[in-house]
Amino acid sequence: MAKSTVEAIRARFDADVERFSNLETGQSATVDAPLGLTLVAQAAAATTPNAQHILDIGCGAGNYSLRLLQELPNRDVTLIDLSLPMLERAQQRVSAATTGLVTAVQGDVRQLELGNEQVDIIVAAAVFHHLRDDAEWQAVFAQCYAALRPGGSLWIFDLVEHSSEAVHELMWQRYGQYLSDFRNEAYRDEVFNYIEIEDSPRPLLWQIDVLRSVGFQKLDILHKNSCFAAFGGVK
Repeated sequence: MAKSTVEAIRARFDADVERFSNLETGQSATVDAPLGLTLVAQAAAATTPNAQHILDIGCGAGNYSLRLLQELPNRDVTLIDLSLPMLERAQQRVSAATTGLVTAVQGDVRQLELGNEQVDIIVAAAVFHHLRDDAEWQAVFAQCYAALRPGGSLWIFDLVEHSSEAVHELMWQRYGQYLSDFRNEAYRDEVFNYIEIEDSPRPLLWQIDVLRSVGFQKLDILHKNSCFAAFGGVK
């Protein structure tokens, strides 16, 4: 089926800022959101302790930058998001949490120039699953690698597929049960519907292979539960 346009995805997120603005719960539709947030922040700080500049791709309301600033205070932060209301909320929250420079950029990472060796840490939470064909994944991962200074790191928390159809079905059932238990079956169906029209996730190990192909060598999986995984690598 045809997937949502960038404009349609932007419009949905424009209207959903509050759900992404709770640092304690993270994104409620995501399995283990608070754990993923903590693991990404701690891994980024542990592997790149001298980082000065953080890039948050698909920053939403800024939770990942805020959590990382708890580990590495007063760094510069560049925020990227499709949604202007999300970006404005993130800039407000992050600016209050750091003495560093906070820069906000509205746009699609596929169409932005991230530069070469400009940042020390990149975080990307629940954003890359919007990439479409394999070439887009390869190009965006390559851009992230190029944007990092030597020794910099990229950390991702995202929805993932599974290579085995049987395993995918099992994990999808588990995720559906999580959503039903969290709220109700109508909420499960709502989330599944927008995943179906918006998202194009790839298997975790496929993404690891692509990250390795663009240059990342020190790759680690921090956590996986059901259809969500936290992982990343060092340049």
